[in-house]
Amino acid sequence: MPSEIVVEKNIMVAMRDGVALATDVYRPGGSEPLPAILQRTPYDKEGAALRNYSFEVMRAVQAGYVCVVQDVRGRFLSEGDFDPFFDEGPDGADTIAWVAAQPWCSGVVGMAGGSYFGATQWRAAGEVPEALKAMVPFVTAADYHEGWTYQGGAFELGFNLHWTLGFLAVGEVVRRLGAGQDAMAELGALVQAVDDNDALYERLPLTDMPVLDELAPYYRAWLDHPAYDDYWRAIAPKERHAQVTVPALNIGGWYDLFLGGTIANYLGMKEQGATEAARRPHLVIGPWAHGDSFGWYAGRSYGFASNYLAIDPTALHVRWFDRHLKDMDNGLDDEPPVRLFVMGIDEWRDEQDWPLPDTAFTPYYLHSGGHANTASGDGTLSTEAPGAEPHDTYLYDPRDPVPTTGGATFLPGLFVAANAGPRDQRLIDGRADVLTFVTPPLEHDVEVTGPIELVLHASSSARDTDFTGKLVDVAPDGRAELLTDGILRARYRESMSEPRPLEPGEVYELRIDLWATANVFKAGHRIRLDVSSSNFPRFDRNTNTGGTIATEGPEALVEAVNRVFHDHEHPSHVVLPIIDRS
Repeated sequence: MPSEIVVEKNIMVAMRDGVALATDVYRPGGSEPLPAILQRTPYDKEGAALRNYSFEVMRAVQAGYVCVVQDVRGRFLSEGDFDPFFDEGPDGADTIAWVAAQPWCSGVVGMAGGSYFGATQWRAAGEVPEALKAMVPFVTAADYHEGWTYQGGAFELGFNLHWTLGFLAVGEVVRRLGAGQDAMAELGALVQAVDDNDALYERLPLTDMPVLDELAPYYRAWLDHPAYDDYWRAIAPKERHAQVTVPALNIGGWYDLFLGGTIANYLGMKEQGATEAARRPHLVIGPWAHGDSFGWYAGRSYGFASNYLAIDPTALHVRWFDRHLKDMDNGLDDEPPVRLFVMGIDEWRDEQDWPLPDTAFTPYYLHSGGHANTASGDGTLSTEAPGAEPHDTYLYDPRDPVPTTGGATFLPGLFVAANAGPRDQRLIDGRADVLTFVTPPLEHDVEVTGPIELVLHASSSARDTDFTGKLVDVAPDGRAELLTDGILRARYRESMSEPRPLEPGEVYELRIDLWATANVFKAGHRIRLDVSSSNFPRFDRNTNTGGTIATEGPEALVEAVNRVFHDHEHPSHVVLPIIDRS
């Protein structure tokens, strides 16, 4: 352990185009060159909370690493203009080359950090910088369209507006004030907007956000690109998995915004990585939400062992970097590559792969007498295929959408995860626009661990509408805990790049990605599936017109009569990954 730690502040590192980025260095005293760990942030390198969000910088220094923290282009003390994601590849590669060339660096570099810090890692790795040897992306995505800005074709309004207003635009105003600019008018307008964030979710059209037009013009750009086009393709990590040469320790949460991307990055690197080391990624998933890694939620605690801090994330990082930056034979290569927290039994478990090799993907079919509306309806769920059954019908009115209740949310409140996680779905049980299908009480424990897909046979009176699905664990006392959910904007049923309108009344097979979970439904509990057409404000409301939703005002909203079919010809079902090790 070093007796002295040297801190060098605000070194201006020039990028290939001459723009200089403010960079801090934390290193052990002495002349011995050491491996370096780089973090790049849009949230101010001076902020200790986010600098230490995924691991503790000073502990890493004490473990024999140089830690480098940098404000990304256009943020805080760095020069240039901020355009999320687009500059992080070349800027990251240039910074890695600068770090590797310093006398205090041994010539090898790792990267770490969570959320947008993770985006800077994947974008840099896609540039294949020679000195980069390993990374630890924590709660981040594989695609900044699907699973960051949009999901299933629906705009992630709750996250995007709150993130842009409360984090990105606020940072821009602080930067301008710090540079001596007169930005008090912008500050006043922004403070009012942040205070009115909940009300702004209701504002239509979505493009009517003048406070962001000048402070964060990229928000409008996201709305201008609802499909997966060249705008998104140019910056998607998943498009460059085959070029990445370094191993990644991927860390995510069952209720995290970017769970889908965390898993996609693990699978993409395992299948496509450019080197043998890159094709040996690791995966850790806990019962965490974005901004809350404690495993404790209102009405539900997963126990002390579920806390991110309980697994000692700094030690986890150091061990990964010891293996790949210092070439230590520390046994890591011989250990299972996947570690999961299994809810229901609330235990950590090591696995050999994802999906688990002994998974039995089992269809659970929807049944009803045509009245599955509300939790007191006649909807049931079973492994028995349907016969001749009537369909279920509900009215989706975008003026009265189903309110977001738990899940992978990031909404304003006491803290960003206040509405996240396994919230009780009884709060919306009485809504006629929610179809509920539930098993009888289970006779024995049933483990569901893995990816989950909902296959709906459905029609609509509209040219476009949304369909949502939620997997829920119902306890004997009636508590209905949300496990995972998803959405599909029907125009994207065939492709996220080429939307196609619906023919009103025609029945379509729709495949809705509910991402994943790991949960043991205990004996006496019931497995429940909820189907609807909205989850607001987590996702924007479909106006049902088939038009450009982002530019449509309140006068454009129309109702949709949506039908879900579950008969011999239309076997709607949810595919559950069953694990039976009895």
